[in-house]
Amino acid sequence: MFAAVDLGSNSFRMHIGKHEGDSIRVIKSARDPIRLAAGLDKNGKLTPQAIAGAVESLARFRTILRDYQLDAVRVVATNTLRVARNAHEFLPDAERAIGYPVEIISGEEEGRLIYMGVAGALALPDEDRLVIDIGGGSTEVILGHGSDVRRVESFGIGTVNQSQAFFGDGYINEAAFERAILSARSNVEDAVVPFGAQHRSKVYGSSGTMRAIADTIAKNGMGDGRITPASVEELKQRLIAFGHVDHIELAGMKPDRAAVIMGGLAVLIGLMQELNISVISPVEAGLRMGVMWDLQLRATQRDRREQSVDDFSRRFHIDALRARQVAETALGFFQMLKPGNEAYAKYLNWSALLHEAGLIVSQSSYHKHSSYLIANADLPGFTTREQRVMSTLILGQKGNLRKIGEVVSDPDFAKAVLALRLAVMFMHAHITLDLDDVRLKMKSRIDIEIRRDWLRDHPTVSYWMQKEQEWWSGIGVDFSIRVNA
Repeated sequence: MFAAVDLGSNSFRMHIGKHEGDSIRVIKSARDPIRLAAGLDKNGKLTPQAIAGAVESLARFRTILRDYQLDAVRVVATNTLRVARNAHEFLPDAERAIGYPVEIISGEEEGRLIYMGVAGALALPDEDRLVIDIGGGSTEVILGHGSDVRRVESFGIGTVNQSQAFFGDGYINEAAFERAILSARSNVEDAVVPFGAQHRSKVYGSSGTMRAIADTIAKNGMGDGRITPASVEELKQRLIAFGHVDHIELAGMKPDRAAVIMGGLAVLIGLMQELNISVISPVEAGLRMGVMWDLQLRATQRDRREQSVDDFSRRFHIDALRARQVAETALGFFQMLKPGNEAYAKYLNWSALLHEAGLIVSQSSYHKHSSYLIANADLPGFTTREQRVMSTLILGQKGNLRKIGEVVSDPDFAKAVLALRLAVMFMHAHITLDLDDVRLKMKSRIDIEIRRDWLRDHPTVSYWMQKEQEWWSGIGVDFSIRVNA
């Protein structure tokens, strides 16, 4: 049983679901319309009131989660926390409230997860489709075939920010709508070509906003529930006729939706015009379903992150043989060091496989280039936090340790750093390593015992071992070397 918690810009939502056969059945859902994006001040920071409201909401979600026996829980945060300048201040309180790590995901990762949720619900393996998700702070447009994502774009326009920008005073008129639509079109016009009609057979709308618009259209006699240019134009004219957000009375539209529906509708109309869309079918699936599918795949050893590492390795022409050698050796050293848990083992493996990505930029300081690439690349399946962990490991693979000194205070992370550094050093020295020939410990100090003939046959090993002593001493860790027969 899995739980997916989505900290959206308009609402916090949660699904608890169970994998059954070829589907995931939702057992429990919860929604809290806290409008987090509206809590950003003029400096781009979440206000104390917004933070307090969000923390209270997460505490309520935690009480629900306690009632279920869950195999895995994933909490993801989207656009508002991507852009909030004080998100780092909010996260510790949020994680204490919900009881799980909060992952701020990129727009591309959000789009991938949305598509996974839609593909899982549709179960049409041969369909070329476009999926549009209009959220509170961003809009994701995803092109795919069956279960495969082909292209993702994330745009920083959504229901909350567009409503605030063009309908902030609550008044609804034709001029405001036209400005909002033009703004939406200007944000997407440079990116529409890859999503053209020739690449898709059907278009789906996955967000709550899209479903609310479709539901309003159907319940008020403006169409059959599908979204068409004619139906959205009629809805727009109905809203204009009300004149003010406080006067909106439409069957099926919840009061909390009314405040932001204009911004979402403007984005939708702009997308339909730019992408030349004639009909959109709403679908009851999206980010939360995608998160649960991702958890299910991880549980069955089909981790999307593995494919991302393979794809990245090929794209940056990483020497696969050298990478595997370093990865196997690093994992061997890590086990020898007896970490408190295995939390860093996967990240160590992936970091080792990608540690030479920066060679495509320059041989000089390649580890710094590698670190930057991993921190900033689009790696589907990975969160920003996970990429930072890998980036730091890769940066620490060689050279002065002061550049990562603070994180080495975590004993298990320090062991992962040491394991990677030694694996890289032995690989560069061209030593065919048998781990049985090495003794390695790390507690309050590092103790390593190596073979004498390595120093004789590979002179650089002696040099690099002495440098390791200096670098670890620089952060207050003694490094003792013994040579056996």
